[in-house]
Amino acid sequence: MCGIAGFIDFKCQTNLTTLRNMTDAMTHRGPDDSGYELFEKEQYVLGFGHRRLSIIDLSPLGHQPFHDDDNKWTILFNGEVYNYNELRNELIAQGHSFRSHSDTEVILKAFRHWGKKAIDRFIGMFVFFIYDNENHKVYAYRDRSGVKPLYYYYKDDLFLFGSELKAFHQHNRFNKTINKEAFALFLQYGYIPAPHCIFNDTFKLKPGHYLEIDLLSKKIVNDVYWDVLDAYNKPKLKISETEALEETEKLLKSAFEYRMVADVPVGIFLSGGYDSSIVAAMLQKERSQKLKTFTIGFNEKDFNEAPHAKNVADYLGTDHTEYICSPKDALEIIPKLPFIFDEPFGDSSAIPTILVSQLARQQVTVSLSADAGDEVFGGYNKYAEAIRLHKMFTKFPDLVNKTIGKMMDLIPAKTIPFHGRFYNFETRYEKMKSLLKAENTVKTMQCISQHLTNKELELFIGQFNQSLPLHFDDYNQLNKYNDDINQMLAIDYKTYMDNDILVKVDRATMSVSLEGREPLLDHRIIEFVAQLPSEFKIKDGNKKYLLKQITHKYLPKQLMDRPKMGFGVPLIHWFKKELKGYFNTYLTKERADRHQLYDPAITQEWIKSYENNNNSVTRLWFLLMFEMWYDEWMK
Repeated sequence: MCGIAGFIDFKCQTNLTTLRNMTDAMTHRGPDDSGYELFEKEQYVLGFGHRRLSIIDLSPLGHQPFHDDDNKWTILFNGEVYNYNELRNELIAQGHSFRSHSDTEVILKAFRHWGKKAIDRFIGMFVFFIYDNENHKVYAYRDRSGVKPLYYYYKDDLFLFGSELKAFHQHNRFNKTINKEAFALFLQYGYIPAPHCIFNDTFKLKPGHYLEIDLLSKKIVNDVYWDVLDAYNKPKLKISETEALEETEKLLKSAFEYRMVADVPVGIFLSGGYDSSIVAAMLQKERSQKLKTFTIGFNEKDFNEAPHAKNVADYLGTDHTEYICSPKDALEIIPKLPFIFDEPFGDSSAIPTILVSQLARQQVTVSLSADAGDEVFGGYNKYAEAIRLHKMFTKFPDLVNKTIGKMMDLIPAKTIPFHGRFYNFETRYEKMKSLLKAENTVKTMQCISQHLTNKELELFIGQFNQSLPLHFDDYNQLNKYNDDINQMLAIDYKTYMDNDILVKVDRATMSVSLEGREPLLDHRIIEFVAQLPSEFKIKDGNKKYLLKQITHKYLPKQLMDRPKMGFGVPLIHWFKKELKGYFNTYLTKERADRHQLYDPAITQEWIKSYENNNNSVTRLWFLLMFEMWYDEWMK
């Protein structure tokens, strides 16, 4: 795992010092080694910068940027290709020789041998750039699920790229102006979905995509090489439950073992839920040495999964470490969040994720994080809720729903006499209007996912582009083979999982120089499970049915069966007490006047409503994260 940064300057003005500054802004991603290289041509200057966290082949032979034997090709790589040994042996059989034992060299030689089709052979998480010096081309690839990040900026003949945005601030021609549409998306969802970014002219390369840059013509091609929807759109497999269980278990074992490939110590984040427990159980079963597992808990009982994690760890016999997160810990972490994420990010579970990363880093250099089990196998309550709501509203003719919606438009929530008596009434009222217009379950799920409706957002920030393309709109690309459940799983994978969960885990782990790996995001698992009928995922109301059946082979059912908790944070309690001062400091008219992006009077209404227990703390947390981010990066 590493951090990469660089540029293509068609004005040939950027020097090595700037490249070093850009790269070293991400020293936390790779404290073990650094490399910087300029390729100066008449038409352009190309800079490749690398910060290394040594995981595989700890020798100096893994240094980057890495050149092929004839110096015609150069690679800059962040991530891991877990099946590199098999690929290495294939290439040796084809006559290639290797001077290192790193996966970096395998990627480079694989591309020289198989061309663009090499990407289909990789099992892993990665972002890499390949420079073809002879043909003046650059290729950039991001892994299928988007485990590893890649930002890029292109304006005025300057192309910047990096694992994190903080690298761009080191270049004096980076024009940082706020993208108001991205800001609107952040307020609605708590994250900014790819390809959008908080800055204008700045983008995230979408998962499963690649760039091909012609350095002579300046032409940039942005294309897709893998899309989860392709797997969902295949005819569903006609196999028995037993066959589905056997194949899924086989794929899980392979994926988990691959994620243990390292020349440094490896641990596991353990919550005690099904996802992390099956990872720990399968891996511990194959080992006599105790695996290291790590858990974060809370004093607030409704949020505390630590006892469940300890029960699982005790049963498996892992070497378990636990830490209880307090408001004091939050007070120490919150000021660091804007620097760690360097783009507004609203998922408050970033706090315990950073804490568990700090805990693990004291003992290991790599930790497995069992994310995506809910999106792949069907674990969230919102799927059933979306179906229930959609069925409820579609019982009535469209004309009735539209008439009710128009009547509600004529009666603002605030004018209803009892509006102040119910928790979050105004938002629920606006959501009800949106749900009346939702034409399918995916749009219903989108309404549920929004923390501000379009109407609320328009009142708060003024006009914005409500037709901005989002992955929710990818619903239109799903075909007849997908019922409501599979439609929602596919879209949730491309929205919340890609843009929230994976961002959170990458930034949290890398902030402490810990490599986070995602075993459940092995593309072989995703492709297979996507082709299964939905009754293998949610059966008779039993969510995550397939994964649970496999887990019960390794862990007793009575140990695992309990209500789903999620990885939440007791913000609603903390901001009433220990953290209350944050709102008074940051959510003021004076601060809002600096950028004039939203109406501060409405913010004060939200605060009063929250203090009276009538509104959610989430939207206030989003605003707090934005204002703290603004202080950090818009000086």
